[in-house]
Amino acid sequence: MPAIHHRQQTEHRQSTAQKVKDMESLQAYLQRAHAATAAVFDRLRDDQWALSTPCPAWDVRALANHMVGGYRLFVAASSGSDDDADFERDWLGNCPKEAYRTAAAEVLAAWRVPGVLDRPLSISIGVVPGRLGALIHLTEVVVHGIDLAVATTQEEFIDEELAQQLLNTMLELGTMERFRAPEIFGPEKSAPPTAPAHRHLMAFLGRPADC
Repeated sequence: MPAIHHRQQTEHRQSTAQKVKDMESLQAYLQRAHAATAAVFDRLRDDQWALSTPCPAWDVRALANHMVGGYRLFVAASSGSDDDADFERDWLGNCPKEAYRTAAAEVLAAWRVPGVLDRPLSISIGVVPGRLGALIHLTEVVVHGIDLAVATTQEEFIDEELAQQLLNTMLELGTMERFRAPEIFGPEKSAPPTAPAHRHLMAFLGRPADC
């Protein structure tokens, strides 16, 4: 076998192995993030839907509706459909917890489809590479899960290690400035050095670190 052909085969196997590793890592992080957020969502009480959240424009119900709509948007984007592009409509209906569980299960299934990381995705901010889309979705799940936990005094269910890992990833990528805009992420704030990881993540994304 010519050396160049052997090298090409080796590089192809390494590339394929890395893609499999990336997919497995993504699925693990998304599964973990969804589990933490579901723990908060499942414990929401009927008297908490109107509570304010760290997102000034949304109360708890509006934030939950945005999350479900966002999940639906990613499902549609991963399949090349825009049927569910209007993700701010009333997705919760009369059974918000069931609506959330269904949407979360479907979006997790969408991220398990082989090749999804290698395809461009058309989402609300435009067309992005699949891997960036995955990071954006992970951010939505983790951060809005934290928003819900803070709003409803359920911070004990936050996955602090995952919050720290997400913050580290954002700092390493150094691309957050492009997302700092009204109704997305605000200017970076500061958190006390001894604050838990999720408070530092919130501060980095412009949320009040002491709300």
